[in-house]
Amino acid sequence: MAVTRRDVTADSVPGESPPGSGFAMKRARLARLLLATCLGSLTMLIFYLQSGSVLEAEVIVGRNSSPSRTSRTSLQMLYSSDQTNLSDIQASLKSRRERLEEVCRSHPFKKQALTPDDLRHLIVDDEHGLLYCYVPKVACTNWKRVMMVLTGGGRYQEPLAIPANEAHVPSHLRSLADFSASEIHRRLRSYLKFVFVRDPFERLVSAYRNKFTRSYNSAFHRRYGTEIVRQHRRHPAPEALRRGHDVSFAEFLYYLVDPRTRRQGPFNEHWERVHQLCHPCLVHYDVVGKYETLQQDAQYVLKLAGAGDKIHFPALAKDSRTTGDTAAGFFSSIGPFYQRRLYSLYHMDFLLFNYSTPTYLQLR
Repeated sequence: MAVTRRDVTADSVPGESPPGSGFAMKRARLARLLLATCLGSLTMLIFYLQSGSVLEAEVIVGRNSSPSRTSRTSLQMLYSSDQTNLSDIQASLKSRRERLEEVCRSHPFKKQALTPDDLRHLIVDDEHGLLYCYVPKVACTNWKRVMMVLTGGGRYQEPLAIPANEAHVPSHLRSLADFSASEIHRRLRSYLKFVFVRDPFERLVSAYRNKFTRSYNSAFHRRYGTEIVRQHRRHPAPEALRRGHDVSFAEFLYYLVDPRTRRQGPFNEHWERVHQLCHPCLVHYDVVGKYETLQQDAQYVLKLAGAGDKIHFPALAKDSRTTGDTAAGFFSSIGPFYQRRLYSLYHMDFLLFNYSTPTYLQLR
């Protein structure tokens, strides 16, 4: 059974011309048709020549091209189940989709169309009909390993056998931005699109711990740490200005809420908001997995892809996880003023993905 969905915000389609007769009416219709054809061709030309071009698509599952498998696609597998008798995980995923759609309807975003750069976080698996938007600090290393196994044609057998640094080599996986306009549209129409999210502040603390408290991230310290120290520390020592190796959590947050930071360009992907990385109000995700239910959600996606019996999503190392208690400890040294400003900055991620305001915050 075909399932119809709309995947990227598109202009409304003009209706048919009103009935009429005579040579003048025919000429007018022909002129409008020629004009529409020219405008359509110009739009496609602009797409190829400009990175700021607009992507528009109507999602119709089972129409046009589909993934290489002859059986039902991953997307059809998701929506073909009896929607009145769902399992717990199916009901949970359906609830998350509906929540996302409701928030998107009630909180219109300024951005109404996608550019190729907006699609660089969407990883493509043509064999299984999957589009995965990766979010750093939400098990994306393991998901990239899994995607390498899925797309590797037998080259990789076990996700954890792939070194972490190999999983992040861009050439090992294809991004949706690598394709032509028509190929992008086809995949958006017929592939299952999924994203995994996490409590925004737990993700933020995890990013800080990994990027600013680990000695092996010296390149990251020089790129961001030195700037943070220079802008947000009084009387910094010369070594700190040179190495940027000892950024405090408070200094990191001052950097995030500083308007100068956002004027310089987008955030680094490790602390960029999910709605800015994956654009969930323009790309309508079929599955919103959560870090808190990672194993069951990930395995369900693999089941939809027909790979659930072959690949098991790697378990997280418990000693490396950032929990709510961990985040509460870091935020205990942050005053209410900066807590409020930071919460405002990440508010849409809390809202879109139905995360409660952390109880450890002092927002009043």
